[in-house]
Amino acid sequence: MDETEFAAAAERALERIERALEESGVEADVELKDGGVLEVEFADGSRMVINRHGAAREIWVAARSGGFHFRWDGAHWRDTRDGAELFAALSRLVSAQSGQPVLLRP
Repeated sequence: MDETEFAAAAERALERIERALEESGVEADVELKDGGVLEVEFADGSRMVINRHGAAREIWVAARSGGFHFRWDGAHWRDTRDGAELFAALSRLVSAQSGQPVLLRP
């Protein structure tokens, strides 16, 4: 995947994440900023940042529980450590950070 393809795929993923969070009912403010940065602020004031990282061609997630990197495998964005799919991982991370059960669907 070249840089242009990565930028387009990552932007689509961030837009889908934004929409999924807004539709999930989780108590959080969600804002997709220029440059491929999605900021999530939860009711307790904690934050999660999801952004594209062009040099590594990955989507990075910074959550209270740690940092995670996701790389496109041709079909899905997968965690570079444990292979978890991006939306499944985000469901788990958002649920833990918000204190609400959340299921995000692509």
